[in-house]
Amino acid sequence: MMDWTDRHCRVFHRGISRQALLYTEMVTAPALVRGGALHLLDHDPVEHPVALQLGGSDPGELAQAARLGREAGYDEINLNCGCPSDRVQSGTFGAVLMKHPATVVDCVKAMMDATGAEVTVKCRIGVDDQDPEEVLPEFLGQLAQAGCKRIIVHARKAWLKGLSPKENREIPPLDYDLVRRMRAQFPGLHLSINGGVENLEQAQALLEDGFDGVMIGRAAYHKPWECLAGADARLWPDRPASGITDRAAAARAMLPYIERHLATGGKLGQVTRHMLGLFAGQPGARRWRQILSEGASDPKAGPELVEAALAAVTPQEVI
Repeated sequence: MMDWTDRHCRVFHRGISRQALLYTEMVTAPALVRGGALHLLDHDPVEHPVALQLGGSDPGELAQAARLGREAGYDEINLNCGCPSDRVQSGTFGAVLMKHPATVVDCVKAMMDATGAEVTVKCRIGVDDQDPEEVLPEFLGQLAQAGCKRIIVHARKAWLKGLSPKENREIPPLDYDLVRRMRAQFPGLHLSINGGVENLEQAQALLEDGFDGVMIGRAAYHKPWECLAGADARLWPDRPASGITDRAAAARAMLPYIERHLATGGKLGQVTRHMLGLFAGQPGARRWRQILSEGASDPKAGPELVEAALAAVTPQEVI
């Protein structure tokens, strides 16, 4: 989710669900440690609970990056072992780490020792010609012995050569059954499932089927209402809910944040680009996207553009 789930996106999603655990876009350890790009750790207090997802393969560097993330206030530090993009492969991290479990163990231990925080891992069921039936249990077993307690498994293989990142999210078949067997084989691990989940109903069904958690990626970005609205009441009935009950309210909840962002020199489009999917599947969704996309390019545009877009797509009684 690099370049997608930035801090503006996470504030928007937090308004729809108060309880869902949010993850940052993947931030590379070299960018933080060698590049000094500490602005990548910026986040709003409203985002919590929020996890920092790191990319890297050098234990010492990841330990420093994890320490920086912990000092910045992140609730969890996550190591990405699932991204198949070319630029990730060239840095020898992401999904390619499925071929190097010992390195992953060293990285996780270094991150835990450096921070004392919960360190989690996101992985695939295997890559290339690996046999997931052999690779995944070995990978999970080594992580469990290293003290990692929570792992998110994207239930697809990744093909590092021959498939694009988009194709790697769609073409390799999902194998929920394998991850389900891992849940039984490693009862001490908290195993979350990822891949192919399109809405809250599917997520709830997977939780009822025995998975400890469900991670939703691009579907939550493109269809945030279908994936997040109602999650608080349905999945965490004993905890405070967001209180936002319709799409228009979710949009308006962003107006004070937008005003603060503009006051500090930010651009409207930096926030509103993450709101384009709010009305996905609804009458007027195209008009909503058009007004926000075209209007946000005007340097004078402000919160009134969101109101104009709402007026074009929502009934007057909602407005």
